[in-house]
Amino acid sequence: MSNLKVDDRGWSALTLGDRIRQIELEGYLVLPDLLTPDHLNELRSETANLETRPVDYSIYQQGCPAIQFSGGAITELVAHPPTISFLRELFGFDIVFVSYAYARSEPGHPGISLHTDGQPYGSEIFGYEGSVPFMVRVLYYLQDLNEEVSPFRVVPRSHLSMHADANPYKRYSNHPEQVMVPVKSGSAVLINHKVFHGNFPNTGSWAREMLAIA
Repeated sequence: MSNLKVDDRGWSALTLGDRIRQIELEGYLVLPDLLTPDHLNELRSETANLETRPVDYSIYQQGCPAIQFSGGAITELVAHPPTISFLRELFGFDIVFVSYAYARSEPGHPGISLHTDGQPYGSEIFGYEGSVPFMVRVLYYLQDLNEEVSPFRVVPRSHLSMHADANPYKRYSNHPEQVMVPVKSGSAVLINHKVFHGNFPNTGSWAREMLAIA
């Protein structure tokens, strides 16, 4: 991955206009430092009690869907004020909650192929959720994502392509324009649900936990 582009810019320097332009045009955005260390510890203590199941392709990728009614800090995160403030600037005042899931990528996780969460005709994976015109998925990370620990990856502007290769039902193991996005714990990656994205393998020494709210 020596030629891989890494997007580790200073995200805190972006203005509101820069942030809106970034997610509209590039399809992804990092909002840094959304969660304090105490908030992170509270969330980690609650996720440790979730009953998870492995995905079909790896026992090292564990998940727990529909956690919005778990209570405590997990449920309260749905309405986290700094995030809601930005989403209202992006969408307008009324925001519709769609889904909430927990995912853990343990050491040995092979990575997730490039895919979209937007499937306009519905699917067994996303159902009607993926058929909405616009949706943002907020990916809160509870640990640091460096180059070894399952960093986020994305193909910028792929949600804008009209080419047949951008068919939202396709998946790719790699792409020449993919970008690695490392982030610090307590930060969130926001994605347009139509952008091609995934994550890299976890070859590190700790698990990566994520709370994904659409």
